[in-house]
Amino acid sequence: MKRAAFVLLGVLVLAPCVQAQPTREQVRHTVGYTAKLKREDGGFAPAAGVEKSSLRATSSALRALRYFGFELGLEDNAKCEKFVASCFDKASGGFADVPGGKPDVTTTAVGLMAVVELKMPREPYEAPAVKYLSDNAKTFDEIRIAVAGLEAVEKKSSQAAAWTETVLKMANDDATFGKGDGKARDTGGATVALLRLGAKLEKKDEVLKALNAGQRKDGGFGKADAKTSDLESSYRVTRCYHMLKAKPDAEKLAAFVASCRNEDGGYGVTPGDKSSVSGTYYAAIITHWLAEK
Repeated sequence: MKRAAFVLLGVLVLAPCVQAQPTREQVRHTVGYTAKLKREDGGFAPAAGVEKSSLRATSSALRALRYFGFELGLEDNAKCEKFVASCFDKASGGFADVPGGKPDVTTTAVGLMAVVELKMPREPYEAPAVKYLSDNAKTFDEIRIAVAGLEAVEKKSSQAAAWTETVLKMANDDATFGKGDGKARDTGGATVALLRLGAKLEKKDEVLKALNAGQRKDGGFGKADAKTSDLESSYRVTRCYHMLKAKPDAEKLAAFVASCRNEDGGYGVTPGDKSSVSGTYYAAIITHWLAEK
């Protein structure tokens, strides 16, 4: 298979105070892993050994590359644009994960992110996709990803007030969310959704207290009742820290991210898991945030 062409933009600047950060050579190795997931139709597969491209994997790969300081070459960029466009369903206004597939809220939000990442013209997709998200996002997880997609195109939904109310109904009395060892993950995800919806955070100290208490011995964050931390949960929590202009114990979290790295250059979502484009994206963006001063 032809390897995708990539252009080095300048490797991620790493903060010297944070340990277990990837070296320049490791970053290049990770970019090489991601490049191998590029398929002939212009999209990216979710993992090695999967031949079919997916929109979700493509969006994650593009953002992982950017956070690691690389971008597609012009020819590959054009092919990737065609793949993203082929996943758009004009009849519904949504995006599907594969060309001709069924649109849903997650893939529509991800589609908007990919359009922005590739600097594609927004006009054919923006208004229909915003309407699709407004009409179809009902559950918390749907609302959470919908507002992320809307943020990418700098738009608000007509359902913002209703969505805000849906999220607030889940809150504890101290403005945190969830319970037990999943409280940090749940608080991080819900708080980010509320901030994106424009809600005012009145108990920032309580939120940060819940996040800090939820960092586990291995340095990461995890789901309720799960013994092992995972990069997806760590991403949700770290995004919340980022939006609140705060940080977890950076050394410990960087070490956890490093523990998810595999010999092929990619990252699994948990230590020992097979490398995937989603795990690699989470590692890239967490590393980027931890390096910020």
